[in-house]
Amino acid sequence: MSETLRPRAVCRSPLDPADWSEFRARAHEALDAALGRLERAGEGPVWRPAPPQVRGRFAAALPRSGRPLAEVLADFEAFIAPYSVGNTHPRFFGWAHGAGTPVGAIAELLAGALNANCGGRDHIGPIVERQIAGWAAEAFGFPPQSSGVFVTGASEANFLGLLVARDAALGHAVRGRGLKGAGAQLTAYASAEAHGCVRQAMELAGIGGDFLRAIETDEAGAMRPGRLAEAIAADRAAGLAPFLVTATAGAVNFGAFDDLHALADLCAEAGLWLHVDGAFGAMTRLSPRLRSLTAGLERAHSVAFDFHKWAHVPYDAGFLLVRDPLAHRGTFAAPAAYLSRTPRGLAAGEDWPCDFGPDLSRGFRALKVWLTFQTLGADAIAAAIEANCAAAVRLKSRVAASDRFELCAPVPLNIVCFSRRGDGSGEVNREIVMRLQERGLAAPSLTQRGGRLVIRAAIFNHRTSFADIDALAEAVEEIAAELG
Repeated sequence: MSETLRPRAVCRSPLDPADWSEFRARAHEALDAALGRLERAGEGPVWRPAPPQVRGRFAAALPRSGRPLAEVLADFEAFIAPYSVGNTHPRFFGWAHGAGTPVGAIAELLAGALNANCGGRDHIGPIVERQIAGWAAEAFGFPPQSSGVFVTGASEANFLGLLVARDAALGHAVRGRGLKGAGAQLTAYASAEAHGCVRQAMELAGIGGDFLRAIETDEAGAMRPGRLAEAIAADRAAGLAPFLVTATAGAVNFGAFDDLHALADLCAEAGLWLHVDGAFGAMTRLSPRLRSLTAGLERAHSVAFDFHKWAHVPYDAGFLLVRDPLAHRGTFAAPAAYLSRTPRGLAAGEDWPCDFGPDLSRGFRALKVWLTFQTLGADAIAAAIEANCAAAVRLKSRVAASDRFELCAPVPLNIVCFSRRGDGSGEVNREIVMRLQERGLAAPSLTQRGGRLVIRAAIFNHRTSFADIDALAEAVEEIAAELG
C-alpha cells in the first residue's frame, strides 16, 4: 500500500475539542447570536462606553488553564459584544467605517477554519487573490495583467504604492544602496486635503515628510493643477527630484475628488508616477451614476483602496493595484532559500503574493471579498453607495434649512460637515458630538474646517435610512437648544 493511502492512526489533538458534538452546539449558538446582533443592528444605543468593572476584567493575568467554551462565550456576550465601536449601527456616522454584512461574517468563519497562509505556494488562496486583482482592474479600467495585493488598509497600500514609485524613479538597486546613493533629494506632491497617511508614508520610507508638498485646493477641495506644476518646476530648479503625485479620490474630510485626467496629463509630461488614494472614493467606479467622479483613474500607475469601507467586507481588507506588475514585483520580491520554488508540487508558481508586498504570513482576506461579490453582486453594492449619497443630500438639506446650524464644506458624495452657527472655536460642536455619542443617539465625528472644529457625518452604512438621518438632525437640534 502506498504511503499516501496508509490509514492514519487516530490521535486526538489536545487543542481540538474533546467532544465535537458539544463544541458544534456551542459554535452554532455563537453564530446564531452573532447573526442576531446583525439582524437587530439598529436597535439599542449606537455606542456605549465600557464601565470600569468591565475594563478591569481585561487587566487579569495570563490564564494558565482553560475554561469551558460556554463560559468564555458567555463572557464575550456580556463583556465584549455590547461595547464594540458601533459601526454596524445605522446611525454610526463617525469616520469612514464600513458596516460589514452577514455574508462577510460567514466568510470570516470559513477562512478561519481553513487557516490558510496566503503568502504563497500553489493553492487556492493566491488564485482567488489574483481573481480579485482582476476584478479591481476591470472596475478601474486597468490592464488585465495588473498586479494587486491585499494589505491591512489604504494607509498601508499608500505606503507600498510610494515604495513602488520610489523604485520606478531610482531603480530597484535602491533596495540595496539606500536613498543616500540616489543623488538628488526626492520630492512628492499631494492635495492639502490628502489623508495624513500620505505624509506618514514619506516619513516611513525615509524620504522625509518635509519633502511632501501640500498643494493648494480649489473651492471643491480639488488639487489645483497649476499650483502643482509650479511646485514641481520650483523643486527641479532647486536641484530636487520630483517623483510622485498622490491624487485623492474621495478626500477624508468631506469627500473631495482631484481632477485625475488633468493630473495624469501633468504626470505624463513631467515623467512622474501618478498614485491615487481611493480609500473609499474608488468604489464609486461600481456605480454608473457616480463613475464620472473618478474619470481618469484608469490612467494612474497605482491605486490604494479599501474593500472594508464601501464594499462592506469585514475588516481588514485593504488593497494595492499596480499597472506594471514587473515594477510592483521588483520592489518587494525577496528570494530566500526557504521560499525556493519548484516546477511542480506545493512550491510551484513564480509569482506569490509575498512577492508584491512585505507580508509573508498573510490570512485569506481574498475569500471574504470573493464571497461578498459573488453573493451580493457589484450592482447591489453600488446601489448601497448611491443610497448613502442620497442620505447625505437629505442631511445637507436639513442643515441648510436650520436656523441653528450651517454647512461648512461642499457635499460631493456622502460626507456632510456642519457647525453650530456662531461657534467660532468649535467647542459647542465638540459638546454636541460627545453628548450624541454618550446618549447612544448617533455617532458622528469631528474635523477641522476653517480653523474650527466642525461636526462631520460620514454616511457609509448600508443600513442607514432617511429616518436615521432625520433622527440625527433632530437630535443635534435638541442638544443645541439645551446648550443655548
